[in-house]
Amino acid sequence: MTLLTRRALTTAALAGTFLPGLARAQSKKPIVIGHRGCSGERPEHTALAYERAIEQGADFIEPDLVPTKDGHLVARHENEIGGTTDIASRPEFAARKATKTIDGEQITGWFTEDFTLAELKTLRARERLPQLRPASAAFDGQALIPTFEEVWAIAQAGSKRTGRTIGVYPELKHPTYFAAIGLPTEARLVTKLKALGLNSATAPVFVQCFEIAPLKRLRALTSARLVFLVDAEGGPADQPGVKYADLITAQGLKDVAVYADGLGPNWKLVVPHDGQALGAPTTLVRDAHAAGLAVHPWTVRSENAFLPASLRKGDPAAPSFLAQHGDSEAVLKALYAAGVDGVFSDFPALAVAARG
Repeated sequence: MTLLTRRALTTAALAGTFLPGLARAQSKKPIVIGHRGCSGERPEHTALAYERAIEQGADFIEPDLVPTKDGHLVARHENEIGGTTDIASRPEFAARKATKTIDGEQITGWFTEDFTLAELKTLRARERLPQLRPASAAFDGQALIPTFEEVWAIAQAGSKRTGRTIGVYPELKHPTYFAAIGLPTEARLVTKLKALGLNSATAPVFVQCFEIAPLKRLRALTSARLVFLVDAEGGPADQPGVKYADLITAQGLKDVAVYADGLGPNWKLVVPHDGQALGAPTTLVRDAHAAGLAVHPWTVRSENAFLPASLRKGDPAAPSFLAQHGDSEAVLKALYAAGVDGVFSDFPALAVAARG
């Protein structure tokens, strides 16, 4: 049997698994990550969404992090905030509307890096998908944009209130882009992790990113657990020409394990579907575990719009059909059966219930 390195053993323990040559076993139930909070029921990346996720049993809450003009890290899915705040209706900020190229895509709107934290704090959050989530849109205007420190404070308060350990699962968005405009985010985040007592492999935190070089820089700066995110298409923005598919082969995953402790794949890479029905699980979980990586797929959503045809419910002719909820439990159970170590969900209560 291959000798197990200390780091491989540590990674395996964190993943709740044994490495090859031993019978696989999970020491804990898979974790449930509240994706942007409970973003299916409250506007994403707000205290409302994070607190709701904790109420529903989430083990971790996820803030996507982007920087402000004055260097603070705030929770927004993207640095363009026209669709998730009321900024478009604020005449004092109209002149700051801009068009930028981010990771090769031209985007027009308002960007966090053009505002100070104090200015962003005057805005109010809005539901990003109001047509699909009108009940969440009813909470528009009730919440502010939180900083990373404020998200951690919500997790701490939730831990105290529930008696469970609630962790945070931050994602660094577009780090190569931000470095190019003089706002690098890796060191900023590590400074925060150290200040908050999260700079260790046993702290309740995972740091995730779709790019490789930033994860390698983070590996040299922090002991916190790192997760490499991969999609079903495309590749890392910092490595043009490289495809995610090339990085998740059995050998590719061994290379990933040098700079990451976990893999965060699009859930369809674990349980594929053809648009009609779920298929048999791929070998991705097995291969990732063989490399010593935990597997936390994203993101299970309940609306028909996000499910294969066989799992949709309701009248297809109804105007609200795509917004109605289908059988997301089947997706969750298939992922758990495939041996994942955690799942991201916009509806944490459903993920907790399906976990059993």
